[in-house]
Amino acid sequence: MNKDPLNPNGDESDEEELIRSEFEAIVSGLSLDESAPTTFLDELDRGDHFVPPNPPSQTPRSFFFSAKRAVMRWLKRPFHDDDGVAL
Repeated sequence: MNKDPLNPNGDESDEEELIRSEFEAIVSGLSLDESAPTTFLDELDRGDHFVPPNPPSQTPRSFFFSAKRAVMRWLKRPFHDDDGVAL
């Protein structure tokens, strides 16, 4: 006896049919046309990649004060419920 609350009759064929129909709907929207001038790999080879930011260097004093401001902003925020942090 199947104890699945979502499918009490144990009909797995309905679930498989639903999955198959969703897959076919997704695949039908894909275009497999290869006549495009560039491919995804060509775009990767072009070199338009993410360039990480280069922030200016800080003195230890300015780093301390910016960290202090960040902590104070976090402590004084208006919404404290369910943030996953316990002090």
